[in-house]
Amino acid sequence: MALDDLSKSAPQIPAKLLAEMSKKGMKPESPVLVRIFKQESELEIWKTDGTGRYALLKTYPMCRWSGKLGPKMKNGDRQAPEGFYHVSRGMLNPKSQYYVSFNLGYPNKLESALGYTGEALMVHGACSSSGCYGLTDQGVGEIYAVVSKALSSGQVRFQVQAYPYHMTPGNMAIHKDDGNLPFWGTLKEGYDAFELTKQQPKVSVCGRRFVFNTEFQGGDPSDPLAACPATATPSDPQLVAKIAAEKRRVEAALAESRASTMTAYVDGGMHPSFRSLLKKDGADKLAARISSIKYPVSRPEAALADPFVGVAKRSGAGTVSDSGR
Repeated sequence: MALDDLSKSAPQIPAKLLAEMSKKGMKPESPVLVRIFKQESELEIWKTDGTGRYALLKTYPMCRWSGKLGPKMKNGDRQAPEGFYHVSRGMLNPKSQYYVSFNLGYPNKLESALGYTGEALMVHGACSSSGCYGLTDQGVGEIYAVVSKALSSGQVRFQVQAYPYHMTPGNMAIHKDDGNLPFWGTLKEGYDAFELTKQQPKVSVCGRRFVFNTEFQGGDPSDPLAACPATATPSDPQLVAKIAAEKRRVEAALAESRASTMTAYVDGGMHPSFRSLLKKDGADKLAARISSIKYPVSRPEAALADPFVGVAKRSGAGTVSDSGR
């Protein structure tokens, strides 16, 4: 499909959201970045403002995601991806069976090298998931319009940061006994870099992990499984110090935590606002309220069994400190 055809088919940015952009010093054509949080069942849209840094535009509740906290590793495991992804214009679908959608780009370079399998993992409309992130038609339509405008205005691709939860020391401590904690520790490095600078982190892969904001001798590493080559330039010492301070906060929280919270997974999660509607009105009415296509809510019984009940109250609030303590 030609780019002109895509722009004609795509939803438009609503006037209310345009007004919010203007209020925050953002332009519709300015670059965009997406963050996803499973435990909180939320998707954030960030755009650059007049300072050239990213600022939060809007947070959208997610109606459905499947699997559990942790990365997707194989086709059919129902896991929604976690990691860093980059979405170009050709990965947008204005004629999705779930209203509109965009492909996350799973598997990324690291996941492919590790032998992870799966395809067509999307952010889309409808309250249904078998490895995707599902939102309301209205929500995904707004997101689609915002990212489409940025991509048609010069941004080559936008970054998606998909996390198990907000990467606070409190949340890390709650999940201290999870086998994915080492992997989440590398995700937190990228999370911290963005939180502290409000700039999109440069993502490289080597040593079987993500590496952020690093320039290497000979260019970016080509083999994700090989040891990382020597760096070409020193990293920003102030940023390094702040990230190191945050790492110490995490280590202290892990040491102080007596026991990990074990979540009772059935299958994935749902934002509390939608879970309340599901309890009140049932799956059919929720499906009709979420999407014009009335696609059935996936595994509604599992959606009612909140695996994170009580977790938010114990996770600790706040963002990464920029004080360098």
